[in-house]
Amino acid sequence: MYKIMALDIGTKRIGVALSDFLLMIANGHSCILRQPENKAVDEILKIAKENHVEKIVVGLPINMDGTQGAQAEDCKSFAKKLSGYDVFFEDERLTSVEAEENLRNKKIDFRKNKGLVDIESACIILEQYLSRNQK
Repeated sequence: MYKIMALDIGTKRIGVALSDFLLMIANGHSCILRQPENKAVDEILKIAKENHVEKIVVGLPINMDGTQGAQAEDCKSFAKKLSGYDVFFEDERLTSVEAEENLRNKKIDFRKNKGLVDIESACIILEQYLSRNQK
């Protein structure tokens, strides 16, 4: 049995979410500072190992017109450093907007802690992936 991890990779922070062992539910895990990058990669790999992760889903920030810009390339470059894991990409358009709305609905004030939005975004990315890849 294994879990799937999802990452919302930003320029400052990385939101992390994990599935359950049934691969049905996404749970927010943590928010990691992106810099220094080697430390962020090590922390992600440590979380993956400790939680029996086999697959990592990375949110890919595709432009609204369907093209991939500099941010998408940055995410792909970061994902290459996650050696030892199968890495998949998931379109993350508008996940931050949806994440903020979800947090507002839960009456969680995220204005002073943007990491909460990153974690919620990672959950949305994982939920999208899981719903498309049900057994």
